[in-house]
Amino acid sequence: MPDTPDRSGRAKSPTKTAPDASPQTQQLPQEPSLDEQIAAYQREFQDLDPQVEQVVSALGRLNRRMNVAYGRQVAALGISNAEWEVLKTLVLSGEPYRLGPGELAKRLGLTPAAMTHRVDRMASDGLVTRDRDENNRVRVIVELTDEGRTKWLEAMRMASDFEEELLQDLSGEERGVLGEMLIRLLRRVEHAQPDAGGRLSDLD
Repeated sequence: MPDTPDRSGRAKSPTKTAPDASPQTQQLPQEPSLDEQIAAYQREFQDLDPQVEQVVSALGRLNRRMNVAYGRQVAALGISNAEWEVLKTLVLSGEPYRLGPGELAKRLGLTPAAMTHRVDRMASDGLVTRDRDENNRVRVIVELTDEGRTKWLEAMRMASDFEEELLQDLSGEERGVLGEMLIRLLRRVEHAQPDAGGRLSDLD
């Protein structure tokens, strides 16, 4: 482990960690502040617009931290982010919450092989079932189970509490304005990068 500076700027010797210490208790490298990051970027790239960089860097950091928070929530429920995506996609499809593996793979931007692996795991955990279509025995149908829907609802309740806390300092009017501005940015990106909604690689 590299030496880490203390507040005086001097390097400290690495602290020995007990074998049973939790990784979360170990000190992680401190991320530079947004101002420090932008100043460094401007030093190396003089054409940088600091106002633009402040917006996109803040969005990037917020997105990363929100993803970590959501990941911890679903992990507490005994499911993975990958499994949550499948549950969400089935719920969004509407009752009876059934889709073919190919359609699931397409909506999640996954390869058929990755989708099969994910469904196999979820079926063994009782989150989904996988049966032959009664009207087409060649076609396989993946359906959400009661257990899977319960997990989805629990995750939504936890996320709702987290999101309300996240926005607690914004008034209703400010939330509305922020939402509209973010949607405008999203539409711009979707127009410029229409094929960027899927995955660059499988999450599994």
